[in-house]
Formats: sequence, structure tokens, C-alpha cells
Amino acid sequence: MTRPGKRRPPRRKELDPARRAAFDVLRAVSERDAYANLALPAILRERGIHGRDAAFATELTYGTCRTRGLLDAVIADAAGRTIDKIDPVLLDLLRLGTYQLLRTRVGQHAAVSTTVEQAGLEFDTARAGFVNGVLRKIAGRDEADWLEELAPPASTDPVGHQAFVHAHPRWIAQAFADALGADAGELSALLASDDARPDVHLAARPTALSAAELAEQVHGTVGRLSPYAVYLAGGDPGLLASVRDGVALVQDEGSQLVARAVTLAPLRGDDGGRWLDLCAGPGGKTALLAAIGQAAGVDGLTVTAVEPAPRRADLVEENTRGLPVEVVRVDGRESGLEPGFDRVLVDAPCTGLGALRRRPEARWRRQPGDVPQLAKLQRELLASAIRLTRPGGVVLYATCSPHLVETVGVVADALRRHPVEALDARPLFAPAEGLGPGPYVQLWPHRHGTDAMFAAALQVG
Repeated sequence: MTRPGKRRPPRRKELDPARRAAFDVLRAVSERDAYANLALPAILRERGIHGRDAAFATELTYGTCRTRGLLDAVIADAAGRTIDKIDPVLLDLLRLGTYQLLRTRVGQHAAVSTTVEQAGLEFDTARAGFVNGVLRKIAGRDEADWLEELAPPASTDPVGHQAFVHAHPRWIAQAFADALGADAGELSALLASDDARPDVHLAARPTALSAAELAEQVHGTVGRLSPYAVYLAGGDPGLLASVRDGVALVQDEGSQLVARAVTLAPLRGDDGGRWLDLCAGPGGKTALLAAIGQAAGVDGLTVTAVEPAPRRADLVEENTRGLPVEVVRVDGRESGLEPGFDRVLVDAPCTGLGALRRRPEARWRRQPGDVPQLAKLQRELLASAIRLTRPGGVVLYATCSPHLVETVGVVADALRRHPVEALDARPLFAPAEGLGPGPYVQLWPHRHGTDAMFAAALQVG
């Protein structure tokens, strides 16, 4: 009981629903390696958060995840200690507060006070005071001032400077600059595109309806590059009847162009309808491949879809229901399949650096050490695909990464070791332009509005 004349300490306020949702997703990403783009929608649905609160929670969650490296550098400077010396829960709170101060229009008082109150609830007054001190120091300067102080000098380290300013790990920015080559001056625009909220892309199944019909149904816009593409400005595509009924797929336009390119590649000899998707899960490209072939009236068409992971193989079956697709649950490197396929797609597992705009935490989760192991797997899968393809048939190798080790490096290895020649893939991606010097194709989000898909077409001798 409080003594007469003594004031009861004020009760601390918990975070409002939007900030609480964002904070809980940040903790799930940090503690359990959760995916923000999966965890957040589930929390919003479970807690009944809609409208402006849902939009605010989304901005806080995805923005904080994307800019983590920049936020951590500012926090470390303001705290006078490295981030590994800060409790992980406090660190996520500080990231949430710092993002509001530097990247939103939230008032300083609201950004600081809500974060400090939660620190007091999670810990104690002393650590709430620590959070208060750090955030007030951060709030004393705007983002431009912090960047000027902490970013590597543009004159001596232009890539490092761009990486810091656009909140990317330096190794990823360098990989992008290497892939851009002579167009490395576009690096800033490319990095900035990773922070732009991408439109939802749908693919109309050509055997069911046209892109124009789908666009009318969903109040979307017909795509620029793929004849099957429709753009949505927002909303949950899983709620659309066309998606639920299987006549449309949620699929980046770049992936649609890859699937279409497989069907357009010139063969020597007749197309016998034996097509193969060697890395099929979750089945989006497989479904489009089969639907394009079916709409074109390819005789005897069967698309064999290889996927070893049980859950992903189940998804392939769900996404290709009603299409001429056979799902085989084996490792694509040792599939045991009978050779002689006419067209083979190898959409190989990769770092996913080309889809960072859709996976807000991915840029900080991936490490340079991931690349060699994935490149080994990619080389093995491409070698298997070549062995399974008949003479005169075509293998289309694709990755959702522009990293040269995963793209031209893997293809160069195949050209040295196997009886294949590289076709000019650029005509297969028309009407897209600015695809690179050839013979390979590199799509870019800042040029094409797609994920950064790479593709190479190889004809077997």
C-alpha cells in the first residue's frame, strides 16, 4: 500500500497494437529466423488489426527489417557500445524506435516515449533510462547527418558508401555492382529499388482466361512484359476468387518470362512434348509451363516436375491440379529419370539476392559463405539437366540472383564440361529490353519492375 502523501509511480503504457505487432515480428525474426512477410500477416489476422493500424505495422516491420544494418550503426554510435553488447530484446526495441525517428513522420516524443515505456515493462527503470538516453541522442540529428558521419566516404569507397546509404551489406552491393558491369552507375537506383514496395504480380493461366480478363476481374492492370501478367497495387491476393480457383497464380513477372522462355526456345527436331522442371517447388513456373504448352496444343505434352522436399512437392501438386504434370519426389541431381527431354527448366536454389524487395530481412540473413555451397549445388543440377536432355533439346538455367558466381560462373562451368552451346536468350524475353550484352539475360527491378532473374539457354549437342 502506498503511504499517505507518497505518489504512486505512474503505470507504464504498453505498446499500441500496431507497434506491438511490429515488435513481435522483429523478435520472431531475431529469435527464430522467422520470415517477416509470413509472420506479420498472420499476426495482423490473429489480432484483428486492419486499416491504418495494419499499414503502420507493415511500414514499421518491413522498414526496420530492411534498414537493420544502418539502424545498428546509428544505435552503436549513440550507445557508445557495439550492438552485441546490447540485450537482444532491447536492441529490437531500439531498432523500432530508431526507424521511427529516422525514416517516418512519427513525432519524436511518440517514437521515444512508446519505446521507453515498453523497455520499462520488459525490464526495469534502469534499462528504460538507457533506451531513453540512446534514442534522445539519435533524435538530436536527422538521417542525413548520421549518414554523413557514419557512411564510408564516397570518394574512396563508392560501393561501400552506396551500401550504407541504402542499408545493404557491402558484399551484396559489390555483387550487384559486379553484375551490372559497365552499367555500375545504376547501383544506387538498383539498391533503392529493393526498398520500394513491389506490386503484387499475378499470372493468368492461358488455358483459362486472358490477362485482360483477369485484370478486369481483380481491378488490376495488364502487365508490360509478360502476356500473362496482371499488376495489383495492394491487398491480399490469396482472397481473390481467381487465385483460389486456380485460374491465376501469384507470380513475379520475371518468373513468368522465364517460364515462357522455356517454351519459346528453338529446338533442333520436333518437340515431343517431354518437358521437365528439375527444381519445381512450389510449382508456379511448372503450372505456367504446362498451361502454355497446353494452350499451344503441344502433342503428348507431359511436364515432369521434380521436387524432393515433401511439403514443396505437395504444393506443386496443388498448384498444377488439372494440368498435364507428373510430380516426382526425388533429388534432381540423381533423379533416375529416363533421358530424352525436349525442354528442361533448372530454376536452381540460390541466394535469392534478386528478390530482396519481397523479403525484408533476407539481405541481413544471407552471408557470403552461402554462395560457394549453393554454386556447387547449381552446377550439379545443371549437369543433371544436360544429361537428361536429348540432342537438340534446350536447357534453360535460371536463378533469382544476379551474383556472378551463381549465374555466368555456373554456366561457364557447364560450357567447359558438357556438349552444350549457349543460345542468345534475349529474343526469348521480348518485349523486355535492357537485358545485358547477351547471350544471357539479366532482369533488374529498377529497369523492368521484376525480380532480378538471370537466365541462360543452352542447346545440347
